[in-house]
Amino acid sequence: MNKENIKLAISPIGWTNDDIPELGKENTFQQTVSEMALAGFTGSEVGSKYPRNPEILKHMLDIRGIEICNAWFSTFFAEGKKVQTINAFLNHMNFLYALGARVIGCSEQSKSIQGTTLPVLEKKPIFTNEEWHLTAAGYNELSDIADAKGMRVMLHHHMGTGIQTVEEIDQFMTLTKDSVGLLYDTGHLYYSEKSQQVMLNVLKKYLRRIFHIHLKDVRDEVLVQVHNNHLSFFEGVKKGTFTVPGDGVINFNPVFQILKNYNYQGWMVVEAEQDPVLANPFEYAVKARKYIRENAGL
Repeated sequence: MNKENIKLAISPIGWTNDDIPELGKENTFQQTVSEMALAGFTGSEVGSKYPRNPEILKHMLDIRGIEICNAWFSTFFAEGKKVQTINAFLNHMNFLYALGARVIGCSEQSKSIQGTTLPVLEKKPIFTNEEWHLTAAGYNELSDIADAKGMRVMLHHHMGTGIQTVEEIDQFMTLTKDSVGLLYDTGHLYYSEKSQQVMLNVLKKYLRRIFHIHLKDVRDEVLVQVHNNHLSFFEGVKKGTFTVPGDGVINFNPVFQILKNYNYQGWMVVEAEQDPVLANPFEYAVKARKYIRENAGL
């Protein structure tokens, strides 16, 4: 892969989980970003412990050679909360822009069960036609707002949400215009479809509209437990559903080859939420960096 085109980041979620605060509550912001840099990464997404003042945050990252590449944003268009969503988006966009990020990863959280105790594989929300059109119209508008700022909006397909399966991704991409991108997440696609080939098919189909990539591996044995025991998304995470590339079932070499052939330009982000007590964040960051170096040549 072309080192000039691709930057490597890692998400702070392996150190402190914003959705499950007890996971990694002992890990500080400065420890997190220092270990990212020490492991060989040059980018990070934004975590809950990060300073919200862009000047302070940028200084703390600059001295470690780390850039901010993206930060999660929740949308609620299907629920009809267009005004609230857009107002919050403007603040979020300006915060990211000040830090140098140029993509904004959004997740449609209307009816989401990812933060509940409901079984993630059986109880995910299904959008009505009206909810689909509200969501698509909202994302088209966000894209226009971001475009005017020189930024790009993309949807993060996610377990437990109304846009999780391949069919739902297809529906979203069909209803939105080409300026709306996809945040491609290997782990969530494999989790949803239980198929490496389907995961690769989505990558090939939407390459032109993939603006950001999450490299996330999956432990098949935990997925079996989630299925058999009707576990929630968070229960699976705590048991180790996700891990870093090279430590689970996914073969990333075809992913890297497809991106190389396409000449992908942008960030690739290692994002693997685990219990830091069971999976030392720095150790797993080093493991991920070594795997990417050996298999992608980056």
